[in-house]
Amino acid sequence: MAAAPVAAGSGAGRGRRSAATVAAWGGWGGRPRPGNILLQLRQGQLTGRGLVRAVQFTETFLTERDKQSKWSGIPQLLLKLHTTSHLHSDFVECQNILKEISPLLSMEAMAFVTEERKLTQETTYPNTYIFDLFGGVDLLVEILMRPTISIRGQKLKISDEMSKDCLSILYNTCVCTEGVTKRLAEKNDFVIFLFTLMTSKKTFLQTATLIEDILGVKKEMIRLDEVPNLSSLVSNFDQQQLANFCRILAVTISEMDTGNDDKHTLLAKNAQQKKSLSLGPSAAEINQAALLSIPGFVERLCKLATRKVSESTGTASFLQELEEWYTWLDNALVLDALMRVANEESEHNQGASEENGLPHTSARTQLPQSMKIMHEIMYKLEVLYVLCVLLMGRQRNQDITLKIQFLRLLQSFSDHHENKYLLLNNQELNELSAISLKANIPEVEAVLNTDRSLVCDGKRGLLTRLLQVMKKEPAESSFRFWQARAVESFLRGTTSYADQMFLLKRGLLEHILYCIVDSECKSRDVLQSYFDLLGELMKFNVDAFKRFNKYINTDAKFQVFLKQINSSLVDSNMLVRCVTLSLDRFENQVDMKVAEVLSECRLLAYISQVPTQMSFLFRLINIIHVQTLTQENVSCLNTSLVILMLARRKERLPLYLRLLQRMEHSKKYPGFLLNNFHNLLRFWQQHYLHKDKDSTCLENSSCISFSYWKETVSILLNPDRQSPSALVSYIEEPYMDIDRDFTEE
Repeated sequence: MAAAPVAAGSGAGRGRRSAATVAAWGGWGGRPRPGNILLQLRQGQLTGRGLVRAVQFTETFLTERDKQSKWSGIPQLLLKLHTTSHLHSDFVECQNILKEISPLLSMEAMAFVTEERKLTQETTYPNTYIFDLFGGVDLLVEILMRPTISIRGQKLKISDEMSKDCLSILYNTCVCTEGVTKRLAEKNDFVIFLFTLMTSKKTFLQTATLIEDILGVKKEMIRLDEVPNLSSLVSNFDQQQLANFCRILAVTISEMDTGNDDKHTLLAKNAQQKKSLSLGPSAAEINQAALLSIPGFVERLCKLATRKVSESTGTASFLQELEEWYTWLDNALVLDALMRVANEESEHNQGASEENGLPHTSARTQLPQSMKIMHEIMYKLEVLYVLCVLLMGRQRNQDITLKIQFLRLLQSFSDHHENKYLLLNNQELNELSAISLKANIPEVEAVLNTDRSLVCDGKRGLLTRLLQVMKKEPAESSFRFWQARAVESFLRGTTSYADQMFLLKRGLLEHILYCIVDSECKSRDVLQSYFDLLGELMKFNVDAFKRFNKYINTDAKFQVFLKQINSSLVDSNMLVRCVTLSLDRFENQVDMKVAEVLSECRLLAYISQVPTQMSFLFRLINIIHVQTLTQENVSCLNTSLVILMLARRKERLPLYLRLLQRMEHSKKYPGFLLNNFHNLLRFWQQHYLHKDKDSTCLENSSCISFSYWKETVSILLNPDRQSPSALVSYIEEPYMDIDRDFTEE
């Protein structure tokens, strides 16, 4: 029997066996104990000591054990690979060995991808498992990174074919053996190095796929600015490579979601903002900046995203072909490999199936049209996703669907953006002009400045198409929330009568009311989005209130509508605010049409009653607290302020505060509400008076100057108990509790 090998790095002297080797052999002089070697190797990998590689065994021993353990000769091949891959090797023999190893692993990987393994087959994949266990993964990493080593001022080189073999084997091992991808992700220098391998078209696909998998499990986000020559790398990509590269970019530019609800409160966001200012930009923001600094990068993405997909041979044949190819579609690597193989020169076709685990099929030389179309669609989705993230700034949820992401893009594009009119076509822009002319009001400047060469083509613009899709959406569909948000963002900002009428003419108001009243929508998110949209659609618009009254034409319908409003003021408060503001404006106008609406509209009559306003005000203040304020419910605080600002205009602010005090006492909670409101207003000052905060949204949504907002808050927070408009004047001394530092609660 051959002498047992000495474990490298174990500290054992000549003629002595290491403890790990002794255990593997079952004791001094004993025969190998089944399973112990594998156990010792795995333990060695975890601890970094003892047995970790095939090179620690003799070839004789490995061959003997292979006969009974059936390791497919992989440990012996790894031993030879190590010997033939030294620094001064020409790597020819090394590449031949890789060609022997590759098919042993590729078929297991393909069985895993296509789920075609036999039922009797074990869940572990012995070849890939043995390859990793005997140090194959670490050895390939070393071989790939040999070019980073300089000998006497000269860089070592390995061929693209050899790199491709190494990458394919690594990917197949990652696919089948748990933990390999995470281990590679911990090798930050290796991950950065992988990017440099994408310069070659021959190794691009394997490299990109491996990087994508590694980044998917990497705990810390990689910094793109650490990638050598990133700009030239990306600039030299052809359009196909750039599209595939977007799969990697999607991971590197998306903000990670912590999943901690506490961080969604405004208090926590303010604290996080201060922390972020001291820490600097996040890795995702740095990566976004790195990409945007590449000349022509965004322009190339736009061209990719807008490129027309190839014509299909017909819907029926398209679906039939997709059904036949269904098993391939869940794996992007397979689809990319099919496309690459189909386009490669014939001299490379012979080895392609072995390298990627592809079966010998006629698809290697000629793919059906459906597969080509699917491939184009898949990469366009990746490009669009990256564009969405770059154009929106921060990405809050990595698991969001593409449709929702696209709707969020529309929302972000429309929100306070003068280019939002690009969502219309030329005919629709002319319609906006005609509406303004008929109403004898000036056209919106942004409409006049819109570059008509860039607007939508076709019979309908994107906004109109979105309305059509929304009307056909199932009542409880989650997409309705984002669809309504996207349309609302088009209206948001300075109120435009022409924009409102454009949407009213397309039956949007009636559709929203149908969803709220007739279908009695139960989804809180969808209801909130519809109330917000309804508020923007009706605000200051007499025609909209007339349409509302025409649809809500019975007391029964009106009661259902009120029930939906009152069931959750957090969801409906923006509508309450818009109706309150509209009522105030209508009451100050001398116009027969307005007078008619004021006398007939049930909603305006309801809001005009002081008890109604006080009920809303009391509940709005009561349902929010400083510690629970979020971007969603802070609007309740601003709506309560709107009610009090309008009361102040009419010199009725002391009356409203006195009524709040009485309501407190009637509820048996003296001081509770007003103390809470005092804390909320103190936070409002900290939040909205911050130099980085944009106050124009408050001005635009209310048509009340921000200076009046600030003055009203200051008056309410006046510490003088003799002031009739100060909150402290209505909080009795025993119940006074306004000096706590709420930020530390």
